[in-house]
Amino acid sequence: MCNKRLFGLAAAGMLIIAIGISGCAGTPRNSRPLVFQTDFGLKDGAVSAMKGVAFTQSSAIPLYDLTHEIPAYSIWDAAYRLFQTVEYWPAGTVFVSVVDPGVGTDRDSVVLKTKTGHYIVTPDNGTLTLVADRLGIAEVRLIDEAVNRRKNSEKSYTFHGRDVYAFTGARLAGGIISFEQVGPAKKEIVRLPYEKPRFDKGALLGTIPALDIQYGNVWTNISRETADALKLAVNDIVQVTVFNNGKQVYTGSMPYVNSFGDVPDGKPLLYYNSLDCLSMALNMDNFASVHKIEYGGEWTVKITKITK
Repeated sequence: MCNKRLFGLAAAGMLIIAIGISGCAGTPRNSRPLVFQTDFGLKDGAVSAMKGVAFTQSSAIPLYDLTHEIPAYSIWDAAYRLFQTVEYWPAGTVFVSVVDPGVGTDRDSVVLKTKTGHYIVTPDNGTLTLVADRLGIAEVRLIDEAVNRRKNSEKSYTFHGRDVYAFTGARLAGGIISFEQVGPAKKEIVRLPYEKPRFDKGALLGTIPALDIQYGNVWTNISRETADALKLAVNDIVQVTVFNNGKQVYTGSMPYVNSFGDVPDGKPLLYYNSLDCLSMALNMDNFASVHKIEYGGEWTVKITKITK
């Protein structure tokens, strides 16, 4: 039937033929993107094995990568990259995030559905902290491994990314199971501690959740909505103080400007990054490296406006 359709369309041109071929692939209407994130790197076959398992469940699922360069064992980085990325994908997208230093232990395996309709398949070890705070939790379900686990993998304890998470994520993305068929509902998730952004006594307070890796810019979690309380105007001068576990690491003044080129080379600036959060940079230099600043829940920042 499919071949007859293609031959019948041949006279209409190659574009229509291509559309006909696409239709013959049999892509289910309920197939959704499946996006992978791990700390595995790409030097061996681990990521490929996960994608192979997904492909065996449905060859129609579009497979993508978020990143596989999460620093080894860094649950915080896994949490932040989901925070940075998930909301820019269509509702219904399924994310498989595997940064799992507790693999094979009694930590839970879950799927979280956000209030925006995205799904995240992951160990419940803190990975969901930031995306849950940003997008909200509609529901969380424990993965029932009696049903949602690769066949004959029960004695494998160290690669749940392949045997449980990729398998379950593919079944969900491919419409083979519904969200309710993942497993029983779960009330709470494990959360990582961090300083939530706030305005207090004339100061903006928050965390440094990430660095702009390529350039060394220092990102905060202080959103424009929170920062509006400081009533910043372009070219206002601010005092920025950075702490690690409560100990001051850096303090300095800089202008609030729109972009890097608004200050001379090598000079500091405060600006809004691509996630609309306040960040610090040195124009044409590396702020984090120069001032020995790192990131994570234990790194905090205080920003005040200097009166003119």
